[in-house]
Amino acid sequence: MQTIADTQNKPTGDQPDFLQIEKVTKSYNTPTGTYQVLDEIDFTVAAGEFICVIGHSGCGKSTLLNMVAGFSEPTTGEVRLQGNKVEKPGPDRMMVFQNYSLLPWKTAYENVYLGVNSVYPDKPHSEKVAIVEEHLAMVGLTEAAQKKPAQLSGGMKQRVAIARALAIRPQVLILDEPFGALDAITKEELQDELLKIWQDHQLTVLMITHDIDEALYLCDRLVMMTNGPSATIGEVLEMPFARPRIRSRLIEDPRYYELRNYALDFLYHRFAHSEDPTEDTTLETEEKKGFGKIAAAIGGVAVAAVVGFSLIQSIVKSPQSNPTPAVEAPAK
Repeated sequence: MQTIADTQNKPTGDQPDFLQIEKVTKSYNTPTGTYQVLDEIDFTVAAGEFICVIGHSGCGKSTLLNMVAGFSEPTTGEVRLQGNKVEKPGPDRMMVFQNYSLLPWKTAYENVYLGVNSVYPDKPHSEKVAIVEEHLAMVGLTEAAQKKPAQLSGGMKQRVAIARALAIRPQVLILDEPFGALDAITKEELQDELLKIWQDHQLTVLMITHDIDEALYLCDRLVMMTNGPSATIGEVLEMPFARPRIRSRLIEDPRYYELRNYALDFLYHRFAHSEDPTEDTTLETEEKKGFGKIAAAIGGVAVAAVVGFSLIQSIVKSPQSNPTPAVEAPAK
């Protein structure tokens, strides 16, 4: 594994081996034999460090973080937090998912209170209320505290999920593509909010993202994973940018584009995603295929137009048709 390091930007955590992922592998038994997802992941995270993990879909990013959270156990190897082996979920590690995972029949306040009450059942009610109100205020949701998830926007739901996780006072905050389903403006707002919370509370953060720009803006180190099966850590990039970071200044830094292009090259050339491992992914081959793809795309648009027009006609003519057909959101 190659590491691009900047000696002036080392993590400043007092515990350099705060979180240890020691030669972790993960395999599943399938009808066709053993399928190995991860192959000897070996990595150490310092206390207070912000780590982003990036890689193609199916490379085992979520599997790895699930083992850190305690939702899954390694086939071989160990995950250790402050020297203690991780064997099950615990309040010292809280996870925020992309799909919010809120109880729809409870208000934002009640969703956060449920977590606090579960972890701290012996605290006085007044103290638990204070914790909930503090963390809702922290993410700017004081006015929306009594609204249920159906009454909240996607960004507000994610704020509730973050507030619920932070209210437990975890040592490690685990984020699985938390902003992937949000629009660009809301995403940037929550990225800034997350950085402020991380700096104020000195959390250790592990975050999965598919957004290279998001990773470069947020993290201390970017862990880039190879393709599965038997995925492993390909390279680790250390960010040379001082904190606090200002987005407008960051994107003007030549080092930003150097790191961005390096990460893009890793993902889309050296480890280009392909369902067929024998497929030729060289630039020359892709260029030769380009004209064929353009022709096929034009033909596909024409066919889609004809089919779409016919479908509209059939809907209009059919008296029993639903005037508002359901539209499925595109898969992330």
